[in-house]
Amino acid sequence: MRVTGPTDRAAVVCVNGGQAREVEGTWSASLEWLARRLAPALPAVAFVEVRYRIKSWRRLEWCIEDARGAVHDAGAPRTLLLGYSMGGAVAIRAADEPTVDAVLGLAPWIPERLSLDALRGRRLDVLHGTLDRSLPWIPGVSPQSSRRGFERARALGVDGSYTLVRGALHGVAVRASRGHAVPLPGAHQWAELVAARLSRWAEGAGDARAARRPGP
Repeated sequence: MRVTGPTDRAAVVCVNGGQAREVEGTWSASLEWLARRLAPALPAVAFVEVRYRIKSWRRLEWCIEDARGAVHDAGAPRTLLLGYSMGGAVAIRAADEPTVDAVLGLAPWIPERLSLDALRGRRLDVLHGTLDRSLPWIPGVSPQSSRRGFERARALGVDGSYTLVRGALHGVAVRASRGHAVPLPGAHQWAELVAARLSRWAEGAGDARAARRPGP
């Protein structure tokens, strides 16, 4: 993992998407671009980017273990899991870590077979691009799919919100040939919406944990 900012108060643990083929993990261009853009505006929050051992949904359990390891290693008293694409499923499954208050999914993959029990007592917010879809040779997740997952969570009593990002694609940024992250159409809308939700979480996460804490 790589960390931007101090972890003594709160951490946003960012988990990447994946693919069918089992390949070595890489840094997410979308999450990297967001972290670099938002970190200066949230100086009290650490952005923890996770690079999986293997980034494949065929090794989803390994990816979940990697996310849990990042939460532990960051050691922040409060944690939000920010999951992009397959990272949405990873974040949901890892949400029962004791320090986790909330999950924010960006075009999250929430398959019907995925258990949502770990979200109980946490908050789930979803942002999804209106132009997201799977095309030949181009992975994607339809907004209808993530909406079904969100409604399943709501049926369990999970609080949250679902927001469409008008004109946005599946990703926020792509990796250029020289290695830097290049924003895609709608990236600045993504950034504004993510920043707003992280700001609210950073201000209220302590209250959310207190509400879950057993009484005397």
